[in-house]
Amino acid sequence: MRFNDFEQIAIYILALILLTPVLGRYIARVCEGERTFLTPILGWLEKFTYRVIGRAHTRVSMDWLDYTKALLWFNFFGFLAVLLLQMFQHGLPLNPQHLPNVSWRLAFNTAVSFMTNTNWQSYAGETTMSYLTQMSGLAVQNFLSAATGMAVFLALTRGIIKRPGSAPARGLDREADPNGGGIGNFWVDVTRVTVYILLPLAFVWAIVLMSQGVVQSFDAYKTATTVAGVKQVIPLGPAASQVAIKQIGTNGGGFFNANSATPFENPTPLSNFFEMLAILMIPAALTYAYGRMLKAQKQGWTLFIVMFLLWFAGLSVSLYAEYAPNPVFHLSGLMEGIETRFGVTNSVLWSTATTVASNGSVNAMHSSLSPLAGGVALFNMMMGEVVFGGVGAGMYGMLLFVLLTVFLSGLMVGRSPEYLGKKIEAPEIKMAILGILGPCAAILVGAAISAVIPAGLSSVLNKGPHGLTEILYAFTSAAANNGSAFAGLNANTHYYNIMLAIAMLIGRFVVIIPCLAIAGQMAKKKISPSSSGTFATDTVIFGILLAGVIIIVGALTFVPALSLGPIVEHFLMLKGVTF
Repeated sequence: MRFNDFEQIAIYILALILLTPVLGRYIARVCEGERTFLTPILGWLEKFTYRVIGRAHTRVSMDWLDYTKALLWFNFFGFLAVLLLQMFQHGLPLNPQHLPNVSWRLAFNTAVSFMTNTNWQSYAGETTMSYLTQMSGLAVQNFLSAATGMAVFLALTRGIIKRPGSAPARGLDREADPNGGGIGNFWVDVTRVTVYILLPLAFVWAIVLMSQGVVQSFDAYKTATTVAGVKQVIPLGPAASQVAIKQIGTNGGGFFNANSATPFENPTPLSNFFEMLAILMIPAALTYAYGRMLKAQKQGWTLFIVMFLLWFAGLSVSLYAEYAPNPVFHLSGLMEGIETRFGVTNSVLWSTATTVASNGSVNAMHSSLSPLAGGVALFNMMMGEVVFGGVGAGMYGMLLFVLLTVFLSGLMVGRSPEYLGKKIEAPEIKMAILGILGPCAAILVGAAISAVIPAGLSSVLNKGPHGLTEILYAFTSAAANNGSAFAGLNANTHYYNIMLAIAMLIGRFVVIIPCLAIAGQMAKKKISPSSSGTFATDTVIFGILLAGVIIIVGALTFVPALSLGPIVEHFLMLKGVTF
């Protein structure tokens, strides 16, 4: 590695750390219903949205069942809108290339993908989706799926901090649950997050990206003649606006097939930096916002440090793997699938950021990573996307691990498990285990079936452990709601379109529903004052325990599969065997 490679990593880390309290403080104010500097500018949009929804639906603090029903119906209609836009796009406007309707299986996969914040793409955007579908379907879901994740995080946080008998959240008139189990209003949460957080940030980022040359146009594709005399079609479209929210909302779905590896989406080193920063910006800031909402800032910083160290460890291993001499070619820093504009370091930095944050965008092909670096990308997702994770999703996933860690620690020392003064009992742990292990089952079962039947094996490009990694990566990316592709696997088949869509649904809602159930249960619990026997959850010891639980759950669950894929491929590479 060159010295300026270290400088780039240091600048990225410094920017992330400095933005965390600034953005986190603002997010906390928005989430708690306080007035912000954007209220005079965007307040009309918030009020208009409430009138469209109906004021009666936006003035009540819902219990967890009502909150879950609202969330599921909201996501279902979003899914339906994206599905129908694709299936009828040929006859709709803003289709200058006259692209045909999308088959129902691919449309189903894509609609599920963007509804669940996965943004897995079994298609090439520039040859499959019209401008209307990209803008009104996919880009809109980029906002709404991210807002849904934030809403679940807010509901769980309110359940943890709420005192029985306390007044409803700011701006709400009454509790729907007479027992005091209200956890906020889903419609208000989604509206405020979208209006005051996602929209302004996406607007600013879109302007920055357009200034760097990211495409933003409604013109039909252009035809150009290269210096070699070959005619080439230049795709256009309203890309910058979608690229901005795909990064900020940890969505990751590219407007174009090559995603952020193409200069149409990511033309310069500066655009590359801003897109990478956007991946982790909100997930990191939510740790600070969480501490501020708890009025216990050390709790938030503890989670940030655990997340940061786990991410940095993966980054270090990946950089070592890529810059170690390759015994096959006797070279270091060798990746044939990178953009030479960015180099190996920025490609590895992006690969680790996008896989810890359930973002899924790429600026290099992950199949070109060395076996160990590819294994790190896999393991980042297998940990449950809780190392920063998706917008909101990373935090509510991490809180499941926090509850599990508190429970296990209490058992080890013979204390009654408590978190922030509330007892952690069997119902909460059962829900936490379901939320943690549900996606794991989807990954392993889906990959196992696909590795033994012709429909699963027919799409694999490479043989041996690399081919197994292609299958394992696809199901991990889907169930973890990441969306990045390892490349090599042809996922646009009847089999994979359906199987991966099922994995996405399990990975999203088998985590969300237990989180909301826990929020409802915790909201009704009394808060006990801390004592000398209380197990502190804002200390170095707790941070180490939390990191250990995350790694052990991931390791014990996935080490056998990883051993057959990237680990054995690494040892074979050392023997001079490649795939």
